[in-house]
Amino acid sequence: MLSVLPTVLLLLSLLASRMLADPERNAVEALQLRLKHGELSFDRTDDHGYLKAMLKELRVPESSQLLVFSKTSFQRDRITPKTPRAIYFNDDVYVGFCLRGDILEVSAADRIFGTAFYTFSQDPADKRGFVRQTEGCLICHGSSRNQGYAGHLLRSVYTDRIGMPILSAGTKSTDFTTPLEDRWGGWYVTGTHGKLEHRGNWVVGHQNDPTADDRTANQNVVDLKKRFTANAYLTPHSDIAAMMTLDHQTELHNRLARAMLITNEALARQERMNRDLKERPDYRWESVTRQIQSVGEEVVKGMLFSGEATFAEPITGTSGFAEEFAKRGPFDDRGRSLRQFDLKTRLFKYRCSYLIYSRTFAELPGEVKEYIWKRLDEVLSGRDQSEAFKHLPSQERREIREILKATKDLPKTWR
Repeated sequence: MLSVLPTVLLLLSLLASRMLADPERNAVEALQLRLKHGELSFDRTDDHGYLKAMLKELRVPESSQLLVFSKTSFQRDRITPKTPRAIYFNDDVYVGFCLRGDILEVSAADRIFGTAFYTFSQDPADKRGFVRQTEGCLICHGSSRNQGYAGHLLRSVYTDRIGMPILSAGTKSTDFTTPLEDRWGGWYVTGTHGKLEHRGNWVVGHQNDPTADDRTANQNVVDLKKRFTANAYLTPHSDIAAMMTLDHQTELHNRLARAMLITNEALARQERMNRDLKERPDYRWESVTRQIQSVGEEVVKGMLFSGEATFAEPITGTSGFAEEFAKRGPFDDRGRSLRQFDLKTRLFKYRCSYLIYSRTFAELPGEVKEYIWKRLDEVLSGRDQSEAFKHLPSQERREIREILKATKDLPKTWR
């Protein structure tokens, strides 16, 4: 498995000229260009610094706010159960905010590096704008937890009264396949979910045996005001529907980023081998084909929610995130959309990810994107009835296919 350092060095050597010529390779760089040219300035408030202005320009909804109180990030000294860190997100960008923090933390889907990390000073005297971060963030975000590639991490941890993770009790990386009872340790979670249980809202009392704690009071929480000063944040919510959406989105973003990086690496290696071994330039090595298909298959499984953890109780959020998210479409002529939630037994009504409309998906290398489209066609047409996709009944496959045909430019083979 490739480590972060060789991956980054290879990409830098291959793409340095392209990188310099592509200042809009992600949403943050596009904003930085406007700041640099004086086309934009952020308004600042005493309570939140540049947060509201940044969210507005990046089109990140305030209803996406999630609150994490474990000391598991860049500004760990600012984070406690009384002063949680807030995270906001849209389809391409994530923004982190700490009360009285010196910086805002930002990450973005990036066409060169897969995922790029930035800080933005809250000091009005600092005019640098977004500052790209590498080693400081990649120690965790480029670790083996993400197969050695830069990406996003969600962790569920047992957390003590000052926000320190109780590592001796174990930690868990989480995504949309993780059972709900194992998710969100160290996070606040607002919403109702019946008899379902999760690890959110839980400050551990019995450090030697966290399982001895009674978690009843941490379930079906709709008001956080008794736990910390909730009105110090943009909203008083840490919405369960937004939390579940984040679980899916970060994992799929990671798979898309790896698909892009590994495909580019494989094609660059193939180019060198063809040159060194005097093969024709378009000769395709079987090992390269297998590698591209492997990372493409992981994207297909993520897009179609293969392995998704299901549940037996209805879930309702508190912030209006689900309603706002669902309105964004696009819709077919019957009003159907891949953004429609289910929240009765699963996250979405139609289990094909809305990230198929994203810039990240659009900018995948052609070789891996062609494979992904081919496999989506095979699954949604019903030709592939393999174990990984048995969760999709024929009617849902047909409806997803109809929605995509109405809302997305599809390869000619689909028509």
